[in-house]
Amino acid sequence: MGGTTSGGGAQWAAGTTSGETDSLLRHSLEFRVAYQETDGQRRVHHANYLNYFERGRVEMLRSIGHDYKAIEDSGRMLVVTEMNVRYHAPADFDDLLTVTTEVLDVRKVRMRHRYMIHRGDTLLVEAVSVIACLDVNGKPARLPDLSPT
Repeated sequence: MGGTTSGGGAQWAAGTTSGETDSLLRHSLEFRVAYQETDGQRRVHHANYLNYFERGRVEMLRSIGHDYKAIEDSGRMLVVTEMNVRYHAPADFDDLLTVTTEVLDVRKVRMRHRYMIHRGDTLLVEAVSVIACLDVNGKPARLPDLSPT
């Protein structure tokens, strides 16, 4: 994800309400759309929103004292097994966007996230993903403890 970014702190609180769904953790990251993320009409290419979602997940973990590299170094991989995206309105080159990432639920080997990308007060894209934890052999593995440190 190009452009400039700034991260907000994560809020860890069971029962925090976001829209219609309770979230366990919520984090927002602000960034500006880079030119290379756009198509010929200077609109963000639809596939780039998946990169924005991933950046939100990575920065959310970092904000509570964890990171993907350490998880992978421990022999676990967090892989996307499902992603459902709904596009509401396009983003353009140089727009200032905010991706909000929420942890909806955590099970033994998987967790669900919700994402919302806004330009100001306008919801542009929302999505829900399922992330599974696998060992180095690709077998399901228990998620590491991702409590804030």
